[in-house]
This record gives sequence, C-alpha cells and structure tokens, in this order.
Amino acid sequence: MDPPATDNTEHKPEKIEHVKEDDLRFPCQLFDTEIIHKIAQMFLPGLASACVDNTTGNLFSSPASVAVDIRKEMVGYLTERSETFVAESIILEGDPDGEVSDHPYDIISDMVDDFASSKRNLFSRVSGWLLSETREDKIDDFVQEMEINGFWVIDRRETIAQALLKNVDFKNTFHCAMKFSTPQELAQHVGECSFRSVTCTNESCNANFSASQMEKHDSTCPFKMLPCEQKCSEIIMRREMDRHCITVCPMKLVNCPFYSIGCQSGVPHCQIEQHRSDDLQSHIILILRGIYKEASTENIKVRAEKIEEASSPGRLAEARSVRSLISRVKEIEAKLGKFEMQPSNSASEESLETRDSVPEVPVIAESSTH
Repeated sequence: MDPPATDNTEHKPEKIEHVKEDDLRFPCQLFDTEIIHKIAQMFLPGLASACVDNTTGNLFSSPASVAVDIRKEMVGYLTERSETFVAESIILEGDPDGEVSDHPYDIISDMVDDFASSKRNLFSRVSGWLLSETREDKIDDFVQEMEINGFWVIDRRETIAQALLKNVDFKNTFHCAMKFSTPQELAQHVGECSFRSVTCTNESCNANFSASQMEKHDSTCPFKMLPCEQKCSEIIMRREMDRHCITVCPMKLVNCPFYSIGCQSGVPHCQIEQHRSDDLQSHIILILRGIYKEASTENIKVRAEKIEEASSPGRLAEARSVRSLISRVKEIEAKLGKFEMQPSNSASEESLETRDSVPEVPVIAESSTH
C-alpha cells in the first residue's frame, strides 16, 4: 500500500466572522493546551477509519490513495458542523433522545465519528466488516503509516482543533474569550491568562499544560517529590512511592519475630528492637502458655515477672527469634526451680477452651548445668 503523499497545504477551517467593537480589536488566542492536543490526537484515527471503510473491497484504490481528498472533506465537514453546533444544540434541547455532552472533546469526537460513518461504502456497510478484527488492525496500521510519513502533522491538527474548539466551547471553559483595545493590554493579559502554556516545575517532568491546570497536574505528577507515606524521613518521587514503601522503607510494617507463637503485632521494621523490649513480658507469657497449658493466666503472669526479674538486664530482650527466647527462658526457669501451678476452676476452664488455640512451643534441648 502506497503511503499517502505528504501535503504541505495547511487546511484551516473557514473563520466565523464576528462583529467586533472598534475598541476591542485584539482578542486573546489562548486555549487549554491539554484539550487541544487531545482533540488533535483523535483526527488521525478518525481519518484512518474513513479511508479504510471507504476503500474496503475496492481492488483499485487503497486508504492511502484517498487520504488527501477525504482529509479535505473531513476538515470542511467538521468546520461546518462546529459552526452550526450552537443552533443544533438549541434544537435538541427539547428532544429527550437528543441529549448531547457539553464537553468539547465529546462534541467533536461525535462529529468525527459521524463523518467517518458517512464515508463507508456499500461493502463495509453490509458485510459485517465493521465488527471484524481485521478492520481494527487495518485502521491501526494506517494510523501508524500516516504518522511515520508525516501526513497531517500534529501542529496542523492542533490549529484546526483550536478553531473547532472555539466554535463549540460556548461556555468559554477551555479557551479565553477576552478582547482588548490595545496590543499592550493584550500582551499584559497573555502573561497572566489562565490559559497560558506552562511547564511542570518538577524535576524530570516536561509536561506542558495551561496554567489553570497546574494544581491538577501537580496532584498527579509522577515526578513530584513527596514525604514518605509511611512517615519515614525520606523524600520520595511519587512514581517510586509504592516500591519504596514495600521494600526499603524503615517504617514498613513487618510481623513480630514472635508471630509464630501468637504475637499478632504489626511493627515498623525500624522499631523491631524497641518492640522486643517493650513487649518482652507478653512474649514470655506466650512461651509459658505453650509450655504450661494447665496453668492459670495469673500464674503465668507471675511466673513471667519472676523470669524477667531473674534475667540479667537486656538479655531476654536481645533474643531475636522464638528459639533463642525459649532457650533463655528455660535457662532461667532451671534456676528458679519447679513451677508450682495452682490453677483455679475458672483457670482450668479457660485452659480447656484455649488449649487448641495456643501454638505449640518448639522443643528445645535444655542445656546441661554444671
């Protein structure tokens, strides 16, 4: 398939003549750059659809051979439709089936779809072609072909998009409608206009948008530097935040080292040592409950306090694993002597109810004492 010839002729829609007052001869020509670019981006797929559907089943023509003519028709069609859009929307106001979006992108998108539909030949209308994957593939291929060959470059499409947007954006939401009496007044306004083009100030981000969209962009810019969401001291790029929080962040939550014997606490990684120290007694109690299943909660607590008192300062808290803590607890237990359990009736009942839920404590060979 021969590529469409690059056409250097700039296709501009006819301008609507406006009655201007003599003292307001200098209009602001600024637009929302994001919506202009978005509208311009839809033109190539729309043109490709029209060209492919117009030549399907025709052995003597290809999408590329009709692209220039159909583009000219498309620009004329969109211009005419946009100029009469306000009148059309007024007519459709009373029609319950005639509801239309008031967003310029949706309005122009519907116009592009209508034009593409009007260019379908008989074969494409009756053969089931419109629902085929082959059609979508051919449209995508032709879009890429036009982009590679520089057919209808983005700057020219944006020029047309501006004219169309001005015609359909009757609420002046996406373009500036202000006019001025002198070039000096206009120049001063352009430097302050909310539709002036600005570049993101975040390092590595080259996004361009209207000044009015600065706050919106900044709230989602992937390059913006932000404090860590988990409150560590790091300043992280937004797009790296998730990876930071689940990998290297010192405040990421991890299971307690004694999770396997019943400690359900989620602890920031950097506070594990503090947790082992602060919750030492509860960890000892969990170990004792696994060993002395018949003992009452009160007996277990008293025994844990004695073990903690008999330990040298910090020795038990330094245990980094279940195995290590059990070993040290048993060493101290051997010095304290036999654990005299005095279970109460309620304690016995509690023991029976919780026996199945208490994790078994791993058996650790006791160190021989000399």
